[in-house]
Amino acid sequence: MRKSEHKGLFITLEGGEGTGKTTLIKRLQNALDEEGFASVATREPGGSPLGERIRQMLLSHDPTISIGSYAELLLFLAARAQHIEEVIAPALERGEIVLCDRFNDSTIVYQGHARGLGMSAVQQLCLSACHGVVPDITLFLDVDPEIGLARTKGVAKDQASEGQVDRIEREEIAFHQKVREGMHLLAEQEPERVHILDASQSVDEVFQQAWSLITQQLQRR
Repeated sequence: MRKSEHKGLFITLEGGEGTGKTTLIKRLQNALDEEGFASVATREPGGSPLGERIRQMLLSHDPTISIGSYAELLLFLAARAQHIEEVIAPALERGEIVLCDRFNDSTIVYQGHARGLGMSAVQQLCLSACHGVVPDITLFLDVDPEIGLARTKGVAKDQASEGQVDRIEREEIAFHQKVREGMHLLAEQEPERVHILDASQSVDEVFQQAWSLITQQLQRR
């Protein structure tokens, strides 16, 4: 995938459900703040008012609403196009570091590979939607889907709300295995950009490995 041309640094975190992306982003942003770097932490789907509305549509578990695979894909892309225009691109132009919880790779593996729409076809649609903005570095938090899903259910239980488990988290284990498989395929295709981190390790261990990769990237700027 081609590289973006911008003043800032675009870092994406990818992985299946319950891999710890949100926790890691918070720690990375705190570390960047301590080092004096201006940063923006955001997420997909979401990140903008429109994106957050689409997120509710995509992830809410409403048995009265059916979303087809292609409609799902286009909703993700619509949210991303707005997110880039409103949040990501302006931050990068200001020279800031953007930390994004999911981006194109999630769409390519969830909709392209796990939903069966085709990774190459979905990748081309993603490139069209992202206005030439692509990650400089991607951290793929890898864990067995059964472990990750158990974590998400544990969080929902702690929050005393079954509704905390979203529509995609409710998919069969085979679907989540396909997501993991797809991410490994992307990592093999783009080893310079996509770095695999073992998310079964402790939070501190994952953070230290991620921070080391990011500081190396910062030194190259």
